[in-house]
Amino acid sequence: MHPTFATPPSFFGLARRDREAPICVAGVPFDIGTSNRPGARFGPFAIRHASRMLLDGEHPASWSDPTRLPLADIGDFRIALGDVQASLRLIDRQADGLSHLITLGGDHSVTLPLLRALSRRLGPVGLIHFDAHVDTWPDSFGQTYGHGSPFFHAINEKLIDPRRTIQVGIRSPMQRGVYDWTVGKGVTIVPAMAVHEEGPAAVAARIRAVVGDGPVYLSFDIDALDPAFAPGTGTPEVGGLASWQAQAILRRLSGLAFAGMDVVEVAPAYDVAEVTALAAATVVWEYLALLAQARQWPEGPASGEPAATAR
Repeated sequence: MHPTFATPPSFFGLARRDREAPICVAGVPFDIGTSNRPGARFGPFAIRHASRMLLDGEHPASWSDPTRLPLADIGDFRIALGDVQASLRLIDRQADGLSHLITLGGDHSVTLPLLRALSRRLGPVGLIHFDAHVDTWPDSFGQTYGHGSPFFHAINEKLIDPRRTIQVGIRSPMQRGVYDWTVGKGVTIVPAMAVHEEGPAAVAARIRAVVGDGPVYLSFDIDALDPAFAPGTGTPEVGGLASWQAQAILRRLSGLAFAGMDVVEVAPAYDVAEVTALAAATVVWEYLALLAQARQWPEGPASGEPAATAR
């Protein structure tokens, strides 16, 4: 094992790089869909760097070891600099055909092409969406595509099943018409205040009831967390989740049929002591622990060891 500070700069220090891996980690350094502070293009690098802190042993609640899953870090997807729609097409194309994809954003615009690629294999999927914002505006300040509208398009394109969609941590200002449209489509909204008042166990039970047994995608915008826990993001909103609340909810979601996930909106220029990047890396670690618990894949070498398929 390498000491933490000397771990190679991939996610978990992964040596494996091939797209044929059962579970792939990819970065998307894209932030031209933002409407406030830019900088999420540097999120993938920061999350990978922070992930080194999670290599010291097994998950202390499930005693699973996410690092022994058959993982590959396939690097960063290409984007078309300055062109939102061309970038979305490129992301879709590069995500196509991957068996199980974990994506490090990037702004929340990137979730739309990821869902397009996923839905071609599985049809409309359920969605667990952690965020301060509903992201169902019909446009992003006059632009058709942006980080405020991915789930408006995902619903209209039938990429997700809105009646199997739940949004957790919502608290930003929004137009009443946007809220009414969202819940009118069947989406369940759990405001941040409800998380605080009801507690993680009740929220996790609501999530399980909404998404059911079918394939489900997890999209975690780091601004779901309060700025006290995640200052390094482009559109911070006060009153958000504590890191422990997000972890407590995720740990109660074992057994769901997860089909992929992303963590987005980490903007390290505004971070303090890497706490936001570490929170994002920990969200991925918690997700991988759920996959490890499911025992769907055979265990391989630990991520700190060169894999047989490394190149």
